[in-house]
Amino acid sequence: MRGSYGMLHELLEQYLVDIERAIKQLRQIYVEKFEEEIIAANRINLRFRLRFASGKLIEVNESVIIDAGKLKHLGYRYHCQDQDNQLLFRYDNTPHFPNLENFPHHKHLPGEVVGCEQPVLVTVIHETDSHRPSHTPR
Repeated sequence: MRGSYGMLHELLEQYLVDIERAIKQLRQIYVEKFEEEIIAANRINLRFRLRFASGKLIEVNESVIIDAGKLKHLGYRYHCQDQDNQLLFRYDNTPHFPNLENFPHHKHLPGEVVGCEQPVLVTVIHETDSHRPSHTPR
């Protein structure tokens, strides 16, 4: 999927390594798309689609920077759907539900939107694989 990028901030490099490791641990998946865009040494955009043997799909879009020595997600969208293209869940931080707890972070479920903490992408990948919610709706 990727090589080593000497100019990339070490935290971003490790973040990408951790994501790739999580993907490689999955069984019976097809990587439909995997794009890493290095904007600067301290910013990346990541887009990928994974198709599971069951037909489930996870599509990831995120922009991550280093801010004050820590990873910060400028924007993210983690969309999971079943083999019939029906929503299973989607996490994002689009600021369109200001009354939810932990705004702007929220989770779309079939028929409802709930507040949640910002998810960790590796956890979301595992949630897709097991199709069990990793966050309790608030």
